[in-house]
Amino acid sequence: MSRYMDVHSGFVGVKAQQLKEAHERDVAIEADEGVHFERAWLDPVSGKAFCLSSGPSREAVMRIHERAGHPTAEVYELPIEVN
Repeated sequence: MSRYMDVHSGFVGVKAQQLKEAHERDVAIEADEGVHFERAWLDPVSGKAFCLSSGPSREAVMRIHERAGHPTAEVYELPIEVN
């Protein structure tokens, strides 16, 4: 399993509850693609949302987001991590 960070645009003015609901839509169907969405972050001023996930492929992450109603093509594999 690889880890991924994805970026969504167009979330200007979104509130924490709305981000939580979007994240829950991903989590509700993530098993269909073998993906696990770990966390989500939001900058409501810039409208950028970020999701950290693990899964079998970038495409699997993209399919879940598409089905959950917030598609993005900006999904980046995270092969290197340091603490």
